[in-house]
Amino acid sequence: MSEPILIWGAGAIGATFGAALKRAGRDVTFVDLVEDHVAAIRDPARGLRITGPVDPMTVVAPAFIPAGLSGRWRRIYLAVKAHHTEEAARALAPHLADDGHVVSLQNGLCESLIAGVVGAERTVGAFINFGADWIGPGEVHYGNRAAFVVGEVDGRITPRLEEILAEAKLFEPDAILTEDIGSYLWGKLAYGSLLFAQGVGELGIADCLARPELLPLWRGLATEVLAVAKAEGVTARGFNGFDPAAFQADSTEEAARRSVAAMVAFNRPNAKTHSGIWRDLAIRKRRTEVDAQLAPIVALGAKHGIACPKLTALVETIHAIEDGKRPMSDANLDEMVRA
Repeated sequence: MSEPILIWGAGAIGATFGAALKRAGRDVTFVDLVEDHVAAIRDPARGLRITGPVDPMTVVAPAFIPAGLSGRWRRIYLAVKAHHTEEAARALAPHLADDGHVVSLQNGLCESLIAGVVGAERTVGAFINFGADWIGPGEVHYGNRAAFVVGEVDGRITPRLEEILAEAKLFEPDAILTEDIGSYLWGKLAYGSLLFAQGVGELGIADCLARPELLPLWRGLATEVLAVAKAEGVTARGFNGFDPAAFQADSTEEAARRSVAAMVAFNRPNAKTHSGIWRDLAIRKRRTEVDAQLAPIVALGAKHGIACPKLTALVETIHAIEDGKRPMSDANLDEMVRA
């Protein structure tokens, strides 16, 4: 349990996870592009502060921008936004030991991109759903606990996977391992489509999901993602109130309504009220992960002859907001119901 760890990307996910490992006595080094953030993490007078109601802590750790990093690590956790995956994988590759591996702490299907750079045998998958937000240099808000699953891309249960699970449990005691990480990643994509939709409006996650008139939108989005997953040979798994069985093409409206109610119940008490997509658009004023997560599903759907009108409308709406051509408004959701 003394393997040195490199966290590449010290934003919401990487900082929260890495801080828990550092507090537990692990040898953790952080890498991030934001120089002020890096300076705060390694400053004994400041440190990395994880705030919020779940598990507040402050740790001080070595931290560098990529250009200032030297050395090689056997285990690197990659925690950058999905659309930065390939660039980050190429940047970290010189720091990966010959017998090392990269663990993807990301949303989307990033494992294949990482594997394309470092090799499939050096890539490990993970599914995460906990809520956290980067607030500013040296501060990340940890808003809620949630599912955390690790798995080898090829489904094997390996010694390194057991080690990674042990580290995951230092952060999330209920973390588990799986022989089918793809089933969780596709489940998160389906659930994530609902969070992308919440991100174009004003209400928080629970209040947005709870709008009864939007049930057709939730059904349409999730059903399209799951239809593409099925065509790709994947049976998506559920978590934290999201039940994929309730959003199959032949599922009933009542089944979807029950799952939405369970998702509302899960999200209602959380200190993280809005999705990361919403924060990207409303607070950070930057481009979202839509082109790395939802747009590829639409493309895969076209390859399989599966129409994805709801997903297409959502992608177009997010692009319009990113480009300053459309305001963030709950009216955007009403419009997409009719798409």
